[in-house]
Amino acid sequence: MIWLLLAAIGIGLSLGIFGSGGSVLTLPVLVYLAAQEPKQAISGALLVVALISLASLLPKHTREQIAWQKALQLGLPGLAGAYLGVWLSTYLSGTAQLILFAILMLGASLNMWRGAKENIPVAKVDSHLAIYPIGLLVGLLTGLTGVGGGFLLLPALMRFADLSFFRARATSLLLIAANALLGFVKSWALLPMPLDWSLLTLIAATGIVGSLTGQFVTKNWPVARLRKGFALFLLLLAIAIILNNLLEAL
Repeated sequence: MIWLLLAAIGIGLSLGIFGSGGSVLTLPVLVYLAAQEPKQAISGALLVVALISLASLLPKHTREQIAWQKALQLGLPGLAGAYLGVWLSTYLSGTAQLILFAILMLGASLNMWRGAKENIPVAKVDSHLAIYPIGLLVGLLTGLTGVGGGFLLLPALMRFADLSFFRARATSLLLIAANALLGFVKSWALLPMPLDWSLLTLIAATGIVGSLTGQFVTKNWPVARLRKGFALFLLLLAIAIILNNLLEAL
């Protein structure tokens, strides 16, 4: 239980500090520490991430940083994508979802590492239409694998919407919450087994404390160094999940 609580704090810290990464920690925690079935864990992870992300928006300074127009441009196609992703997930085995999840985690690691070095302004794209397919893709991945999509949303908001890190973080949290909540409602309706509500409540509550703490203590922290450390952690965790599933398959 101690490890579970520490992991829950880590989930919250990740969302609070980076506005992303929470879901890529939640799913392994539920599968490997709580010994849940993959599909059960994916549904539970969506709920946990949605609750922590919503709670992360409670501080006034965070809500004021939300770019509402960009949130709508990404969020509406994201909701459609999340619904589609949950439907597609019914055609995949739990193991296939975990392996896909681990591959996406490798992408998250790369984005985190590259984002740590992106202190130079990036040229904006001329057409804002590029932001719509990104929203659809993020929603699709959310419903399909239980990933909140923050590791895609954060760099997309900084690159294509020209938002600062902190505005992108707040906007990302709002979008993660919306996508994850819709994905949870749909996946829960299709789930053939019950959820462990007491466990999910405990993880979410502990994660919320970690998220709010992360926002508070990182106001003046060097974000680049933190992102690099988290990127390395994601890389190791993704490799471990892939190897574990391959060994089970063999």
